[in-house]
Amino acid sequence: MKINRKSARMGMTHYLKRFWAANFLAILPTLAVCALQTGTSLVMIQTFQSIIERDLRGFAFWIAVMMGAWFLLLGINSLQDFFQGRAVRAMNNAVRRDMAATLLGKNHGEFHALDTGEYLSWFTNDVNQIENLAWSPFYQCVDSAATVVFSAAALLTLHWSLLGAALATTVVMLLVPRLFNKRMEALGGDCAREQAAATSRLKDLLAGYDVLRSFGREQRFRQGADAASDQIEGPKFRLTYVKGFVGAGIGCVNILCQMLVNVLIGILSIRGVILQGSLMGGGNLCGSLSNALGSMAQLLLSFSSSRPYFEKITVRAGDGRTGTGGGLERLSSAVTVENLSFQYGGRPILRDLSLQFKRGGKYALTGPSGCGKSTLLKLLLGWLPDYGGAIRFDGRDAKSFTPEQLQRQMSYIEQNVFLFNSTIRDNITLGGSFTDAQLEQALRDSALAGDLASMPDGLDTLAGEEGGNLSGGQKQRVAIARALIHDRSILLVDEGTSALDQKNADIVEKSLLANRQLTLILVSHHLSPERKAQFTQVYELQPA
Repeated sequence: MKINRKSARMGMTHYLKRFWAANFLAILPTLAVCALQTGTSLVMIQTFQSIIERDLRGFAFWIAVMMGAWFLLLGINSLQDFFQGRAVRAMNNAVRRDMAATLLGKNHGEFHALDTGEYLSWFTNDVNQIENLAWSPFYQCVDSAATVVFSAAALLTLHWSLLGAALATTVVMLLVPRLFNKRMEALGGDCAREQAAATSRLKDLLAGYDVLRSFGREQRFRQGADAASDQIEGPKFRLTYVKGFVGAGIGCVNILCQMLVNVLIGILSIRGVILQGSLMGGGNLCGSLSNALGSMAQLLLSFSSSRPYFEKITVRAGDGRTGTGGGLERLSSAVTVENLSFQYGGRPILRDLSLQFKRGGKYALTGPSGCGKSTLLKLLLGWLPDYGGAIRFDGRDAKSFTPEQLQRQMSYIEQNVFLFNSTIRDNITLGGSFTDAQLEQALRDSALAGDLASMPDGLDTLAGEEGGNLSGGQKQRVAIARALIHDRSILLVDEGTSALDQKNADIVEKSLLANRQLTLILVSHHLSPERKAQFTQVYELQPA
């Protein structure tokens, strides 16, 4: 999928603008804190001036003002943490929603080009990195910018030349980080890629836990975990220490600028242009301004490092690009396959295949392994768009529909059934609303009702992770019930009853064959003459 680079570069700004109200509330306490901190420096000048002038009453007054300011500062700090935390939560949730929208915007081939472990890394590692490299630095940058503004204004009240020096320092400190932007962006990209690959590696290792334990290969498990861990930490370490070295260089420039401003304050104080107390408070103001500028310079590098994470988000939730539109209508005539050809990596799988599946017909696809039976089902689903010939639904070219639109009328059951880690009921309805009669009918037609009778929680029995609490046959029956209750007019079954015993397989197939409204296309390696006779037509495919 081609990335809109301009859109990606605007990723951080997009979320800050989108949640402007939450960010505004998060920034207000920051501005108040910076104003109070700058004010305490001005109060400090008056406090030390009172000491120089031996004014006890003035000294007591300014000490009381300073204490009040610091107590107020502590209260505002707690509000700052609350509002910033709320804004970060909202933006992180929005990022994950847009990541989900980006995945939904991919076709079948694009989605499966990456391992699910890498996508898992998007929702975990990437969002954490975005928070660390974008949101937190943004608030810190606002804090630093506000400190610069308030400190510069306070220095102006002392003497105009101090503001001039502050502005010159600002220009220098903002230009220096630009020298390192590309380097930091590249390191951020390396970190994102390596962490995603390591997450995928860990996922594969954990999936093979039982295999490694049963063959006494615990050492491979430990070594794999160590290697994946270092793959995560290595790029992060490089990013950290390069930022450290760059920050040290920027810090040296910052110190030079700070010393020059302090020298100017000293000269003005000696000449009597400003109060002698400015030597203490003015120094604090210069220090705050210089530190804030140095901090801003390093924070800008963090923004560059976060850019690669935003570049993965190419679709925004709710922008209309992930919708399925009108969709395919219920089949009224037939699905026709005309001179269909397909190849994987240059190896022909199907060649000039022509078939017809009439509405309500029951069809079986047989033939040796590798002859393209499963591939044909995926072509009908729109998952493999690069084929020759034509597939037509009631005369309309399948390529005029998206896979999502095609699947509004098709349901696909494969041998390796996936179930969510939720109840059997939820795995059948997928959160949809169905009547008890519809549910009971689906349970009967899928031969699942008998299994539920022996389960203490019935439909509310937990399927477990990837359906681990159920047998292979039970999982397939749940998948069949799911397909039946969602009332698809075309059902594609790829060895979908292979895990059932003969009795239950006969019950399910009999139910599917008896459904006159359903167009059934079933893949099977072997069909007895008795079973063949039950189908409208049996197509025997041959290797290309």
